[in-house]
Amino acid sequence: MVLESLINPIRAESRPWALLMLGFMYATVGLFLGLWIFEEYASMIMVFLTTMAAIPLVYNTIKLEESKDYLFTSERTLLKEHAKALNLFFFFFLGTMIAFSLWYVMLPSDVSSLVFSSQTQTINNLNQDVTGNFFQGQQAMLFTKIFLNNLKVMIFCILFSFLYGSGAIFILTWNASVVGAAIGNFIRTHIAMYALSLGFKDAGSYFYVISLSLARYLIHGIPEVLGYIVAGLAGGIISVAVIRHDFKTKKFFHVLLDAADLLLISLAFLLIGGLLEVFVTPLLFRP
Repeated sequence: MVLESLINPIRAESRPWALLMLGFMYATVGLFLGLWIFEEYASMIMVFLTTMAAIPLVYNTIKLEESKDYLFTSERTLLKEHAKALNLFFFFFLGTMIAFSLWYVMLPSDVSSLVFSSQTQTINNLNQDVTGNFFQGQQAMLFTKIFLNNLKVMIFCILFSFLYGSGAIFILTWNASVVGAAIGNFIRTHIAMYALSLGFKDAGSYFYVISLSLARYLIHGIPEVLGYIVAGLAGGIISVAVIRHDFKTKKFFHVLLDAADLLLISLAFLLIGGLLEVFVTPLLFRP
């Protein structure tokens, strides 16, 4: 009751930056509780605990967005209103990602390996596909594989939101933990390299590593995450409309139209993210 009562949807949409700190706090509390109580399964438990803390805010935000379908008839106005929720969820994602990255770097290596074991395995599987296909000149095949994988995640966001109301927040938190682990590993590895070669005198090198790691994963990660958020919002809006039995009214068609527009926007974000991941990121940051 304490964590979930810190902020309400209306206040959150007007102050999306507050969600950065909230996401950071939720992820930090979830990580240490998971490590303390369920040490062996901490890599998944921390995601569940972070999600649990965010569910009330996410669900009430989706209810607020669904109610806007009855207040605004212009689709352009509706999309502008939905952008407030998009900002809210995006800053929450950034907050959780920053927390996971920070603790990956700050925790002892053995503890960090335990806490992020599932995430590390996921990263290793993805890196094998990306590195192999890129150096074999199979960018088209790689793009297809990445886009289809992102599409699968998008479908999960829709289904989780439709079936559980705010279920997409679990997918977002899981992705935040994976990206956070990837960034944390990049920072830790390259700081160790600079420490061996330059020592600890050149502080600018360490800030450069942090900036480089963020750029490497966020160039393509931002549009992909935005795609997942928009898809989750679409599924959640339909879910709330069904719960309210709005499908019995003429307004339900307007809800479906709004959700369809959101899904098209989601696909556009995923397309952009896939293109950046295949044709831009590998050129800028060679594995």
